[in-house]
Amino acid sequence: MKLKQLINTLDLKNTLKSESANINISGIADNSIDVENNYIFVAIKGLNTDGHDYISDAIKRGASAIIGEIDIEKNSLPVPYIQVSNSRKALGVIANSFYNSPSKQKLMIGITGTNGKTTTSFILKHILESNGMTCSLIGTIQNEINGEVYHSKQTTPSSLSLQRFLSESRDEIAIVEVSSHGLTQYRVEGIRFDICIFTNLEQEHLDYHGTMENYFKSKLLLFNHLKENGQAVVNVDNFWGEKLAEILKEKEIIVHTIGQARENEVQIKKFNYEKSVISIEESNETIHFSMPMTGVHNLYNFVMAYRVAQLLGIQKEDVINSLRNFKGVKGRFEILKLQNDVTVVVDYAHTANAVFYCLNTAKQHGAKRVTHIFGFRGNRDESKRKEMITISSELSNQFILTFDDLNSVTIPEMIQTLKDLNNLYGNQKGLVIPDRTLAIKWAIEQSKPVDWIIITGKGHEDYNQKFTLPTSSDEKTVLYLTEEFNKTNIETIN
Repeated sequence: MKLKQLINTLDLKNTLKSESANINISGIADNSIDVENNYIFVAIKGLNTDGHDYISDAIKRGASAIIGEIDIEKNSLPVPYIQVSNSRKALGVIANSFYNSPSKQKLMIGITGTNGKTTTSFILKHILESNGMTCSLIGTIQNEINGEVYHSKQTTPSSLSLQRFLSESRDEIAIVEVSSHGLTQYRVEGIRFDICIFTNLEQEHLDYHGTMENYFKSKLLLFNHLKENGQAVVNVDNFWGEKLAEILKEKEIIVHTIGQARENEVQIKKFNYEKSVISIEESNETIHFSMPMTGVHNLYNFVMAYRVAQLLGIQKEDVINSLRNFKGVKGRFEILKLQNDVTVVVDYAHTANAVFYCLNTAKQHGAKRVTHIFGFRGNRDESKRKEMITISSELSNQFILTFDDLNSVTIPEMIQTLKDLNNLYGNQKGLVIPDRTLAIKWAIEQSKPVDWIIITGKGHEDYNQKFTLPTSSDEKTVLYLTEEFNKTNIETIN
């Protein structure tokens, strides 16, 4: 592709010589290590590194053009330099052009919200594939393209990776989890969606966004990426969801709302907690169906997936039938039954509301005692910690504060933080066991029949530091502690 074709929609801050405009570009890279001959290198300022520092390395590796934000003296580089005001946005624009706007060639579904993105995406993918459709999935746990599964490094990949995935996909539909970071960092630049889903908005990432209003505005950006006649599915049993629906309707965007109020398109009428049976009403018809995952929070995930499937032409009976063999989502209210009739739950919950739903679900299912194990990530949103501990102290019989990802926080610093939080808000129910594997060990050893142990925060993720036990995740720690890693002493309930 000619350079001029790639950059013809960019807002350039400098002029490009006519002879340079006809350079052939064979690839794009935003990391100098990935540069090959005739590539264009996009220099991006990151949190820890600045791509502009690697321009010389990119040229040595074969870059034939550079895009960046900083002022560089004219003719000081041996290749054309294209200056833009925002390199991240420019990367999305040229990646979309290079891969021939792949989102226009398939049915695109984007999911945003604080909680429920991953579960909703997995449920929806299962429904679609059970009804004969092929579906790519790009999200937190994994990226799946053409039936091949790839490790996921972040919820929403870079715009370059995302455009490449979509161009490689031969699937009819693509589901993309879209994070607030991904939206504000232009990772979905150039992507257009047929349907966008809003799950909810809870206090999270305020270390990045500053306020809930800013956080909401970042989520709102997704709906600017709707195709003409694109539609939105919104959970309005949430202040921010209600606000979003009003804004979208003012913009004359088609909005399908779900919630408990009668005026919603899909009304949630009743939920049997013990049997996980839900009753909904739509078009004056009451519909009952069983959910293979427990908890009110998963109720909303299932109903949103149900509504989207209908919008794609799948009959409600076929949606309900396909849910019967859904096997759940790794690290999302994943239940492990121990032989002594103790239930262990591994969940990704990392907000106050998500913790509330997890603990409340255990009580609704007859837990005699609830022990909650969780921690906080270093250098991350500290404003939610008090509320999370308060909720845990109210709903659990005992909670254990332990390590999550330390990031750059030292071990002594995090231990002191956990002790201080426990003393301030623990209501004398808390215990601090820094080593996460030993915290789980202590809880299992102290457990009795009909007890529930809820382990939150990590979910499907591997540990980022080594602990005493030779395990790499919460689930593997539980399995290790049963002394039967092959699950002969443990039954996994999906």
